[in-house]
Amino acid sequence: MAPAEVVKVATAPFEGQKPGTSGLRKPVPVFKGEHYAANFVQSTLSCISDAERKVGNHTLVVGGDGRYFMQEAVQMIVRMCAANGLQKVIVGQNGIFSTPAVSCVIRKRSAAGGIILTASHNPGGPNGDFGIKYNISNGGPAPEGVTNAIFNYTKTIKEYLICPDITVDLASLGKQTFEVAGQAQPFVVEIVDSVDDYLQMCRDIFDFATIKALLATIKIRADAMSGVMGPYVRRVLCQELGASADAAVRCDPKDDFGGHHPDPNLTYAADLVNAMKSGDYELGVAFDGDGDRNMILGRGGFFVTPSDSVAVIAANCDCIPYFRRTGGAKGFARSMPTGGALDRVAAGLGVPMFEVPTDVSQETTSSSALMY
Repeated sequence: MAPAEVVKVATAPFEGQKPGTSGLRKPVPVFKGEHYAANFVQSTLSCISDAERKVGNHTLVVGGDGRYFMQEAVQMIVRMCAANGLQKVIVGQNGIFSTPAVSCVIRKRSAAGGIILTASHNPGGPNGDFGIKYNISNGGPAPEGVTNAIFNYTKTIKEYLICPDITVDLASLGKQTFEVAGQAQPFVVEIVDSVDDYLQMCRDIFDFATIKALLATIKIRADAMSGVMGPYVRRVLCQELGASADAAVRCDPKDDFGGHHPDPNLTYAADLVNAMKSGDYELGVAFDGDGDRNMILGRGGFFVTPSDSVAVIAANCDCIPYFRRTGGAKGFARSMPTGGALDRVAAGLGVPMFEVPTDVSQETTSSSALMY
């Protein structure tokens, strides 16, 4: 087969392609407009320095939450990565990757970064929202310096590079290799199981034996809200930890999230709230579209806010094998909108507490925290 040709496509800037901490989000029809998505992807790829590419093994991770336009966007990104000299792209099977799983794979595979196709908890479907987000080599969202560089590039872009003849089989696990004209190294696309690396990371962090013993004694309900977390719920909670198969609810990812709003709160996860109020379940959980936010409910529908749940984890982090191995948490950090329960835990444990900003223009209901 002849090498794939690199094509230069003339384009012009679009206004308003400024990414926030959660990437660039726009309605699907905007992203599907001619050159719109390609402009932003080219701007992102052009802002990955040669040094970053080298340290990251010239590899990029790509995947998303299964929403409408995702698979088409994956193919476009793969073609542009090939044309822009990346040597390898790792893609979740069928394009599926939760946001935490992308971070995990970036770090485990020592990649230069990753592109996540998601609009988080925003509605999907042809008239819903789409988004493109870039994570750097540490697995986290691109910092402001990087997003500003991407934005500046979008304002002056004149062309983008693409190999239009490359098409990837997203369903088949394994490596697919392509020759690209003018490039000495072959271009490799590796389709990987979306859950494997994430599951192994969870095994390394948590006490699976204890969790499995607990789940054998209680009845739970886990609502993936037709988003990306469905395969993770089935694999981790049901297959690995022994929760019953009927604990997994709405676990088939749909490109319109079943017509629902994939936001795990008391309004949009009302089905879970009502099920918990019945008293049939001891624990209920729901996830947003891309899997980086959740809601926890106790028996009778008792609501544990995200701010409280992370504080509970922090207060009991010595029960988690990862923190026991590493000498406990050295500090806590939370985003600006997150409640202050974590601050009280930090004060009680005598560890540093940090507050980080949140781009409220794109993630107005975010509540996130971390321990390190």
